[in-house]
Amino acid sequence: MGINSRRKSIRIRLYDRLVNRHAGIAFRYHRMHDGSYGVRKVLSLGYLLWLNVAHDLLFCRFLEERPQEAVVCKKTPPSEKSESKAHREIHAELSIDGMVQRLKQHEVISFDMFDTLIFRPLDKPTDLFYFAGEQLSCMNFRAVRIRAEKTAREKCLKQNGHAEVTLEEIWETLSEETGIDKTEGMRTEMETEQALCYGNPFMLEVWNRLRSGKRRIVVTTDMYLPETCIRSILEKNGFTGAEQIFVSGEYKKSKADGSLFPLIKEALGTDDIIHVGDQEKSDYQIPLQNGIEAMLYPCAVQSAREYRPHAMSFFVGSAYRGIVSNYLYNGLAEYSMEYEYGFLYGGLFVLGYCRFIHDYCRQNGIGRMLFLSRDGDTLCRAYEKLFPQDDYAYALWSRKAATKLMAGYDRHDYFRRFIFHKVNQGYTIREVLRAMGLETLAADGGLFGLDPEEELTDRNAPAVKRFVREHWEQVCALYGEQSEYAKEYYQELTKGQSRVAAVDIGWAGSGALSLSCLFEHAWKLPCEVIGILAGTNTESNAEPDATEPFRQSGKLVSYLFSPAENRDLFAHHDAGRGYNIFWELLLSSTEPQLDGFSKDGPVLGKEDENPEGIAEIRRGILDFISEYTKRFEQFPYMLRIEGRDAYAPILAASGKREHYLRAMAKRFDLHVNVD
Repeated sequence: MGINSRRKSIRIRLYDRLVNRHAGIAFRYHRMHDGSYGVRKVLSLGYLLWLNVAHDLLFCRFLEERPQEAVVCKKTPPSEKSESKAHREIHAELSIDGMVQRLKQHEVISFDMFDTLIFRPLDKPTDLFYFAGEQLSCMNFRAVRIRAEKTAREKCLKQNGHAEVTLEEIWETLSEETGIDKTEGMRTEMETEQALCYGNPFMLEVWNRLRSGKRRIVVTTDMYLPETCIRSILEKNGFTGAEQIFVSGEYKKSKADGSLFPLIKEALGTDDIIHVGDQEKSDYQIPLQNGIEAMLYPCAVQSAREYRPHAMSFFVGSAYRGIVSNYLYNGLAEYSMEYEYGFLYGGLFVLGYCRFIHDYCRQNGIGRMLFLSRDGDTLCRAYEKLFPQDDYAYALWSRKAATKLMAGYDRHDYFRRFIFHKVNQGYTIREVLRAMGLETLAADGGLFGLDPEEELTDRNAPAVKRFVREHWEQVCALYGEQSEYAKEYYQELTKGQSRVAAVDIGWAGSGALSLSCLFEHAWKLPCEVIGILAGTNTESNAEPDATEPFRQSGKLVSYLFSPAENRDLFAHHDAGRGYNIFWELLLSSTEPQLDGFSKDGPVLGKEDENPEGIAEIRRGILDFISEYTKRFEQFPYMLRIEGRDAYAPILAASGKREHYLRAMAKRFDLHVNVD
């Protein structure tokens, strides 16, 4: 072995010893080292040595594990007011009228470009390189592209005394590194910018008002893209009429070091200029130092970062954070807490779930989707927006109706849901019998001496069960008549179909399974029913495996988690801590619940409280879907959202013992029992 080979072998062993020995140390080191250069790169090596000393000599064994924040990422959003309201209160000066009034006092208004006039639907600007890399079929393109730009800037600084480069200069380095044709690479990157960039609606209103007032407007940006591309992006998004666009890469001067602002004053022939941008230093402090008035516009993504989840996949996580931050924090509008609950925590879930349903049904030969009421209400409306060409219907169904119609096939579940789930919860015996549709049976007494107004408890519940058992023939006759009416309803809904999907939120899958059983055994309908759930029963459930045979056989399919998929969520999702309610709240409906079926059709019962709040949640969900699909219209693969990503926003909001989630649930009165 030569000297070079031995040195290389020693370096590899040393790297494995210091970095790779423990996942926690490797994570902390790479978080600081990767992509760094200069002083930070040197400091990262010192940090690596300190991590090893702390672990080996100071016995800091927690360093062996990745930080919990990197895995769970729990936050505590405000629970007294909406995020958009809190943001506007912090930035009370952030109003269109106020900004226009101040800006129009100056002869020239200079606007920063990105994160001020123009948004990208992403958490970080460099995340755009993911999309370009996919189109160029180049693995790890984002990291390579970032390094190429740094290399180009370092080279430029060494040769020219400044670090302002053009896209062409970056791609000269990048093309040499990757072998990708420079012209094709530049074209792809600029087209990706064009496809993803969109206008900030707050600033567009400000811009248009200033233009109508005949003010001189320029754009000033530290950017490598050519001026023609910058102008094209602006005009495509409604920002027309800019007198000049000052691009650092073309002028070889920047905002960041202050050299661009004197040039602007000279080019425009005036000192009466005010600059607006989102960066504290380059858009506010530096202009002031150069004799130019400045106004800081709070960066939406940075303002919202405190509450957003980061334990998500790279693509979808960046898209989610970018979309919700730009939408809620641009300063244009203030939204209700209910609306934001839907937008922030339901939108990504419903979008991903609908795509999951669509793909599963298409791949498994399912002809029609039945969105079971009432959780299917919002899902059905969203599905109509996304896949209007599919065959789907909103189907009236409920735990209450299903439990009664299934009494002859699952008597155990019948008594469990109607009686034993309600003991010691303030229900009277009369209320329980009324929910079962059996109140008339007790009209002439016969309750074994029990008073119908007596509260149902664990002591008298067996006697109530025994009373119903003694009248079982009458019970079955009553439910049998209802079953025939239900059969007619579902026979019409599934006409011409050999296989349908019954879509529900979960958790045991009893809605879909009861339909499947009735179709096959009671109604003899020649149609197979497959249940599609958001999630299954979980580890914390008293009977986590109650429907596991049906999931294993394929009669039930789950999106978010199951005993076989996303088991961290399977363990985390605890109905006892309210998680079923948190999710069901997202899909709550203003429609009344189904009590049963009669000769006149479905019999509807009571509605949930706070219908206005429920409508706001739904509006937030549907608006998120519209915004997300609009921003990624040219990248349809972005609609493929895995269940782990769809759960991440709710998981992130569960900080301080679900403080925020519990505060939201208190605004509503959702019922989990079959009332």
